[in-house]
Amino acid sequence: MRAQSETTEAGFTLIELLVVIVILGILSAIVVFSVRGINDKGQGSACKTDKSTIQTAEEALFANSGKYGSMQQLVDGGFLSSASAWYDATSAAPNATYEITPKNPSPCT
Repeated sequence: MRAQSETTEAGFTLIELLVVIVILGILSAIVVFSVRGINDKGQGSACKTDKSTIQTAEEALFANSGKYGSMQQLVDGGFLSSASAWYDATSAAPNATYEITPKNPSPCT
């Protein structure tokens, strides 16, 4: 009689397995929705870094030649390794200021 009761209690019931599957499904849904916003934050950080790099290159060009330049002048002068895909740099007036504007379409605002 004892051996018969031990064999009937071994394993999981169908209800227990379904409860575990539902709990795992809920936890995975929570993770998916919480991770969704991480990509947007990364894109914002990349935009800020790209703009900051262009600003630093403009200041380095001004310190070197006494004038601000365009994006192509920054690349040709060796102050940037390549032109930005998200921003464009222009010189407003000779030796006056520079302006960094987002290109269209751009993920940066």
